[in-house]
Amino acid sequence: MEMTEPNPTWDAAEHSETVDAFEAAIGEVSYHVWGADWCGDCHSELPDFFAALNAAGVSEDRVQVHEVDENKDGELVEEYDVELIPTIVVERQGEDGEESEEVARFEEEEERPAADYLARQMIDANVLA
Repeated sequence: MEMTEPNPTWDAAEHSETVDAFEAAIGEVSYHVWGADWCGDCHSELPDFFAALNAAGVSEDRVQVHEVDENKDGELVEEYDVELIPTIVVERQGEDGEESEEVARFEEEEERPAADYLARQMIDANVLA
């Protein structure tokens, strides 16, 4: 998906708390992202989110991108109860065979940008190392 390319004009210094939160959670969480190139909300939210991940140094192996079609069908849609796109789920890694735990979720209708919204949820959930 083209909107997974980080926004080159996103200013990490203006969003230092967000970058710090993502950076502090490295190794603790993974990200599942649902979206589509045909989705206007995905184009407005996801490039900044990917810029924040990039600024924090989150490795690509911690991010799984799932493309959905116009019917919102796609990989893991039902398992994660995805109804709106973009949807981003942050999961804390399970230990020794335990299941991963959802600690934050952004859905299209939130009023704050995805990266800032998820960082605040992660801070509130005490996910940071």
